[in-house]
Amino acid sequence: MIVKRTRLLSILPVLFILSGMFAANAQAGGHVDVLTVGGVIDPWVANYIQRGIGLAESDGAEALVIVLNTPGGALEPMQDITTRMLNARVPVVVFVYPSGAWAASAGTFITLAANIAAMAPGTAIGAAHPVTQSGQDIQGTEGTKVTNFSTSLLQSIAQQRGRNVDWAGKAVQESVSATAQEALDQNVIDLVASDLNDLMNQIDGRTVETAAGQITLHTQRVGLVYVNTNLVERFFHTLVDPNVALVLLVVGLIGIAVELYNPGAVVPAVIGGICLVLAFVSFGSLPVNWGGAVLVVLSIVAFIVDVKVNSVVLTVGGLAMFVLGALLLFAQTTPQSPVLPAVRVSPYVIAALGGTLVAFFAFALSAVVRGRRYPVMSGREALIGATGIARSDLDPTGTVHVSGEIWTAIAQGGAIREGESVRVLAVEGLRLRVVAQEENDGTHI
Repeated sequence: MIVKRTRLLSILPVLFILSGMFAANAQAGGHVDVLTVGGVIDPWVANYIQRGIGLAESDGAEALVIVLNTPGGALEPMQDITTRMLNARVPVVVFVYPSGAWAASAGTFITLAANIAAMAPGTAIGAAHPVTQSGQDIQGTEGTKVTNFSTSLLQSIAQQRGRNVDWAGKAVQESVSATAQEALDQNVIDLVASDLNDLMNQIDGRTVETAAGQITLHTQRVGLVYVNTNLVERFFHTLVDPNVALVLLVVGLIGIAVELYNPGAVVPAVIGGICLVLAFVSFGSLPVNWGGAVLVVLSIVAFIVDVKVNSVVLTVGGLAMFVLGALLLFAQTTPQSPVLPAVRVSPYVIAALGGTLVAFFAFALSAVVRGRRYPVMSGREALIGATGIARSDLDPTGTVHVSGEIWTAIAQGGAIREGESVRVLAVEGLRLRVVAQEENDGTHI
């Protein structure tokens, strides 16, 4: 009996150590899912965030962190995102990061909709006043309606999350913005963190209200699981860029132009058609000025016509229309979304595309001009001037060997003996009219 007790006492420390190890592993097994959102808020970003929230709800994550850096985005995707966040069954944390990042326009709505809103030092939030896509105030009744709607929406989100409702109203009505520290001092956000590890330490132990009820966060020393965009989301989100949209439009138009000059080539038409479709997909999430788009199309038309007429005026005019159209392509004067940022094409991209267009059509033009100077070298016309050998006496009719074939020929200027050199003067149906080579230039070949 004493032996058994001794053995039991001897293994108690081992059991204690093992239980500690199991407890540590259980704590280490906890994780936080992390999404990284950058650029314009579009339907593909909305799908990414909604998918991430669903994943965090199903995989037992302690929380979902959205690392945010955006100038804004379209109204409908923003509403889809905030609605999903407000009804999430897992704590959602928005972290405006890294330093230099911002949560402007639509980004302000998303940040305030989080259970916990955090910013890194050197970041900014706000400027959610509804404007046209060219950055101008919306005038008249329409402007009032859009402003009032945006104000009530952001204030409602701020009220539900217990944040500064007055500041939310000013962010829309007066384009108020704030630094990370200012936002913290005014109860716009909950904390300022230097990085994700600091964020995890600061939110540990906080209790938040979710659609599933109150949840206390246990995020200290948890693993961070990065959830990336899938291939479709990444591809289409990349398209929502003014530079990419313009490149796709130009490549598509060039492809169609090449097909018009070479009917039946097929490949240029297919590539051009795909690029044009993708360009319009990109335009669907950007503030497009269709006047600028028309100018870009007209510039390509001018270059195409220039290939035909070889006019410097058309070259200069086409280039001018392209540059002006590219600059105006995303400069709107009518509103489409109160939270969409002002975007523009990079001047470097415009210069590169303009130079490419001039070089491409200049090459095509020079090739056409050179082609026009060459004599026709196909068909029966190619036989005119060709030389050959008489295969029989021509007095005046006989046969000759020209360009690898035997032809019936009629001698002009006198009979031609078998074996003499001849030169073709004309093609008359299936017969050649020839002359002796020595009569034509006084030499034999």
